[in-house]
Amino acid sequence: MKQSIPTVPVLSPVNGKSVLINFDGADMSSDAGLTLLREVERRMSLSGVLASCLADPRDPSKVRHSLEDIIRFRMMMIAAGYEDGNDAADLRHDPSFKMALDRNPQTGAALCSQPTISRMENLPTQRDLIRMARAMVRFYCQSFARVPGRIVLDIDDTFDAAHGHQQLRLFNAYYDEYGFQPIVVFDGEGRLVGALLRPARRPKGAESAAHLRRLIREIRKHWPKTAILLRADSHYCTPEVLDLCDQLGLRYVLGLSRNTRLQEEVQTLEASTAARYTRDTGHKVRRF
Repeated sequence: MKQSIPTVPVLSPVNGKSVLINFDGADMSSDAGLTLLREVERRMSLSGVLASCLADPRDPSKVRHSLEDIIRFRMMMIAAGYEDGNDAADLRHDPSFKMALDRNPQTGAALCSQPTISRMENLPTQRDLIRMARAMVRFYCQSFARVPGRIVLDIDDTFDAAHGHQQLRLFNAYYDEYGFQPIVVFDGEGRLVGALLRPARRPKGAESAAHLRRLIREIRKHWPKTAILLRADSHYCTPEVLDLCDQLGLRYVLGLSRNTRLQEEVQTLEASTAARYTRDTGHKVRRF
């Protein structure tokens, strides 16, 4: 039962300023930062780039939300910290999200629902995903005002926990939960170059080399003469990756796990380093 309040409570002033209370704020949002992200997306149009890689099988006369708008809404949700597609049930009415998709925050039509987002995410075929990966590399290369003389590529995998029964999810004993372990590649300046969604297990040498081969091939289409330096942790230091770097003329800085052969090679150096540390009364000694 609703009960109207005919009068507004009178509050004491603060430092001579009156304090007012009212309930006419209409729709509110806590994600005002999306207005800045909207400007970035409008200039770069990443959602349009990705949408162009997909074929829309829907009847055009019945389409209310374009693939570009669905992808843009999903991107905005993730950027604002709403990873679960179910959050769209409430966020589709949020004024900030409406503004991010060029709709009137009060009177504009609601954005797409969670089922629409799910259908979009299950729409791409393997060929579509390959096209999207190529488009991301092209998007990265076009972000430079001029062709760089050299770039640094940092490759690594990261665990991403899954809280449902998503496809490709896998139990990882190290993290003690189900999830994914995508491979991500950034350049030395922090720009995203590419990402590969995969089950939550450490990539083997053949898989890492295949992913790198495809990535370098796409970069070379745009920058055939740019020098590339590859950096990665020790589990990427495999014969397949090392052979690939030599074949493609890549320079590399790869971690190397301790092993018996390596231990034999550095015994003399370790002993002399320990002696120098003792002689220098405990000052840090680092040798290469």
